[in-house]
Amino acid sequence: MEHVEGFGEWRGVVALGLPKKLNLVILIVENLKILGMDVMRRKIFDMSFSSVYPHYLVKVQKKGKTQDELNYIIRWLTGYNAEELTKQIASNNSFESFFNNAPELNPKRKLIKGVICGVRVEEIDQPLMQEIRYLDKLVDELAKGKKMSSILRH
Repeated sequence: MEHVEGFGEWRGVVALGLPKKLNLVILIVENLKILGMDVMRRKIFDMSFSSVYPHYLVKVQKKGKTQDELNYIIRWLTGYNAEELTKQIASNNSFESFFNNAPELNPKRKLIKGVICGVRVEEIDQPLMQEIRYLDKLVDELAKGKKMSSILRH
């Protein structure tokens, strides 16, 4: 372990035979990638649920599904009742607030598996990002015409 100022403890890649200067460049690039992901995550978390909801709606309606079906799967996931969900859609609450204030996240949501945006939802390590991707996956399944009983993990 080596301490690099501003980066904390770090194991170099000296074992690969790379010079220490190159190790530092790799470290900086890796750290920038991580910082970039954190910035991207923060943007998603801060995005208002109400600004994304219309896109979900268009996606499912293009495939012949209804707003009621969309709302049903969102309510199943989050525990919001119809009135509470309507208020969330009308508000400017962030995704973070939307999920943090959800009355009761459905325990069956952990049965949601598969790939969304090139990432397996069950392998996402950041809890809020995983909740957002669960929602994305449910919307995708609805738009693809899966049976409601399958979407709701019955």
